[in-house]
Amino acid sequence: MENKNIYLIPLSIIIAGALVGGGLAYGLGNIGNGSASVSGNTPQRAGLAPTPQPDKPQEITLRPVTKDDHIRGNVNAPLTIVEYSDLECPFCKRFHPTMQQVLKEYPNKVRWVYRHFPLDQIHPKTRKEAEATECANELGGNEKFWAYIDRLFEITPSNNNLDPAELPNIAQFVKLDVNKFNACLSSGKYATHVADDLKDALSAGGQGTPYSVLINARGEKTPISGAYPFENVKSIIDANLK
Repeated sequence: MENKNIYLIPLSIIIAGALVGGGLAYGLGNIGNGSASVSGNTPQRAGLAPTPQPDKPQEITLRPVTKDDHIRGNVNAPLTIVEYSDLECPFCKRFHPTMQQVLKEYPNKVRWVYRHFPLDQIHPKTRKEAEATECANELGGNEKFWAYIDRLFEITPSNNNLDPAELPNIAQFVKLDVNKFNACLSSGKYATHVADDLKDALSAGGQGTPYSVLINARGEKTPISGAYPFENVKSIIDANLK
C-alpha cells in the first residue's frame, strides 16, 4: 500500500497540471479570436450597464485616425473620440444619442470616429450588420454610413434581436440602391475590414462595448469605458480642452 501511494501522488500532480494547462490554452485561444475573452465578463453579458469610471490619460495603442475613417463632425477638431461599438449592444444604443449631443454642444471642438467592435459570442448577427454599414458607405459615402447607423440604432431591439431582413429596409430608408446594397452585403467584401477594427479595439484595451478613446490636441489618450451619460462625457471633454 505504501508503494502504491508513492506513485499515486506524483500522478495526481501531473493530471492536475494538465487540466490547468488545458484551461490556460483555452483561455488564450479565446483571446486570439476575440469572442468569449472579450464578452465573457462584460457588464453587457451580465445584463448590467457599465459603470462610468474616473478615467485619466493612459498609454493606449490604437490605429491612427486617417481620412479613411468614418468621421462625424469637424475633421480638424482639436479633440477626437474614437468609439468602438457593437450595433447589437443595448448600451451602445444608449450611448449613441450621447455622442450625437456631444457634436451638437461641441460642433467645432470634437470629431467622432466610429469603429466596429463586434462581440460575437453574445451578438452573432452584429458582424453582418457592421458589414452593412460599410456597404452603405461604399454606395453613399460617409453621410450614408452615419445615416445607416442612426437608423439601425433607432429600430434595433438590441441583444441580437434585429431581423436580418431589416438590413435592406434600412438601406432603402436612407435612399440607397437596394439591389446594389444586397449584392455588396452578400459578397462579404467588408468582413476583413470589420475584423481589423475588432483587432484595433482589443489593441486599444477594449474589453466591452461601448468603448471609446478620447485623444486631445497633445496626443494624450483617455479611455471612456461604458455608456457614459452626456454630463460625464462633457466633464472629460472640458478637462481636455484646457
